[in-house]
Amino acid sequence: MSSVKILEESSSANPLVLRLQQILTSCSRSIETGDLHKSGSSVSELVNYLDSISDAALSDTSNEESRNNALEVLSEIHLYICQPLLDQAVVDALSFELPKAVAKFACVSGKCLEIVESIVNQFVATCSPRDLIPIFCEALDVPSGMSKAPSYYAPFLSGLSKVFLSIPRRHFEQVKEAVPVILSVLKAMTSKLDDEDTNSEDLFARAISIANSIQTVCGKLAGRLNEKLRALLGLFVLQIMSLLCMREKVSSCLTLVLQLSHFLPYCGLSYLGLLIGCDVDTIIDIVLKECTEDGDDYLSCFPYVKHGASLAVICGHMSNTVAQSAEEDLTVLKDALQSNQTKRWQAVGMLKHIFSSANLPWELKKHTINFLLWIMDGNLSEKCNDEVSDCSSYVPGLFASLQAIEMVIMYTSDSVLRRNAFNSFKKVLADIPTSPRFDILKALIANSNSSSMTAILVDCVREEMRMENCQRISVGHDEFLQAEKSCQRSLFWSADVLELVELILRPPKGGPPALPEDSDAVLSALNLYRFVLITESTGKTNCTGVLSKNNLHKAYNEWLLPLRTLVTGIEAENKNDYDQLVVDMVCALNPVELVLYRCIELVEEKLKQ
Repeated sequence: MSSVKILEESSSANPLVLRLQQILTSCSRSIETGDLHKSGSSVSELVNYLDSISDAALSDTSNEESRNNALEVLSEIHLYICQPLLDQAVVDALSFELPKAVAKFACVSGKCLEIVESIVNQFVATCSPRDLIPIFCEALDVPSGMSKAPSYYAPFLSGLSKVFLSIPRRHFEQVKEAVPVILSVLKAMTSKLDDEDTNSEDLFARAISIANSIQTVCGKLAGRLNEKLRALLGLFVLQIMSLLCMREKVSSCLTLVLQLSHFLPYCGLSYLGLLIGCDVDTIIDIVLKECTEDGDDYLSCFPYVKHGASLAVICGHMSNTVAQSAEEDLTVLKDALQSNQTKRWQAVGMLKHIFSSANLPWELKKHTINFLLWIMDGNLSEKCNDEVSDCSSYVPGLFASLQAIEMVIMYTSDSVLRRNAFNSFKKVLADIPTSPRFDILKALIANSNSSSMTAILVDCVREEMRMENCQRISVGHDEFLQAEKSCQRSLFWSADVLELVELILRPPKGGPPALPEDSDAVLSALNLYRFVLITESTGKTNCTGVLSKNNLHKAYNEWLLPLRTLVTGIEAENKNDYDQLVVDMVCALNPVELVLYRCIELVEEKLKQ
């Protein structure tokens, strides 16, 4: 039976439906007769007509008549496209434009969404999978700044999960083209929707359905074909995991994380391999080999896979049910990390992705800090034995991770999280051999933009020196010789520490430091200098060179006197100003002034000697 005959047998009193029937009749006739020009015009007319109906319903959601009209028009489309005797040529021609047009109706009401999904499913059942994948991807690929409501995307995500199951060959290539578009939709929705929006959860649930379909397809393949599609599935799952966690309420996403976690063992991803990064690198390499021309561009579609790798483990630490879904034992994971120092460093390096992300909620960062403290608690193995050559490859990652933990310390409003973050910072620092530890601290100070954070770091240096000095004294008092040998082995008790002081008291840009802005850092640097000067004098050593005549003159003339001039100038300038802010500023300089004058006195005494 012809498509025209089908339309003639349907009837409706609604003039909008009657007009739709006329347009469909024109489309059917032109397609069946093979008139390409007229058929193209008729399909465009159909799309424009449907757009006008959906736009009217969406522009005023309180207009019941417009909503009812939309439902009737959509129902007529559904009746038409689902006719068993509809010419396949008509179905194929409409499949290029009709899905995108009817998808807009999904945003009108839940009933409309159901009908749209039925229409999309009908196309899936009657059209070629090879044709539908690019059609659905084009519908999902909405230009930046023009993203639709979640209901618009939902039918296409479900459609793709069904289409993937029907792909007869070239499975990896077909899935590879669709995955970036799917992830782009999820990313756009993540940034727009709030935690209470159940539609966002529905989109992620549909994305998980797509992952299930990919896994089913993998089961039909063997050898290299299976391996590369499983690798792509692994990247897909980790990216979804990270996007899912970018919500303020972490507890609301654990149910979906539970479902995602069961894919991990299937993709060959263990908690240990994810946390130290090797499993992620493996699946990235496998996919890259299949993207010889656009590998780097393709991987840009997965910007958060390393976040997802860490988050998968953190969520397992938060919920034992999630860990069980991933077939993991956290006790075994902890033992593996505590017994291997390099693996701990690799894990710390991966966790920086969570700490430094502005998109992840503070609650997740809090759980991640707790996890870090958990793996650092207890007896930790040490295998580097202060040999820099064995540890140098991990230094950049450790440095970046400590910088990321600094961000948590500085920007969290939660005092408990701040305290725990600082404790984890110190534990990570203590797990690094002495030589790279000093270099890392020095680099952190040089790259710090926060006076308070700089002060904390300088205090860490001073504490390292204090502990080292106590250890040196406790060895015995035969002492001068022992002290000199210790000086030769120590990086903290060396001339490098004076360079740190100079970095703050005489910044590289020239002139004295900015006060009162940098008063915390300046006070800490002065305290460090005073500590070194007194300790070297008392111990009758000169490991740092602080007691040499040249260094005493340099400190006096280039650091301390210019700083005294600056402090006294600020006090004189604001002497008669009683504004509260000014008073607070001058008061903040009092501790700096006290320690500064004590340092000047000590240096003057040494110069006299």
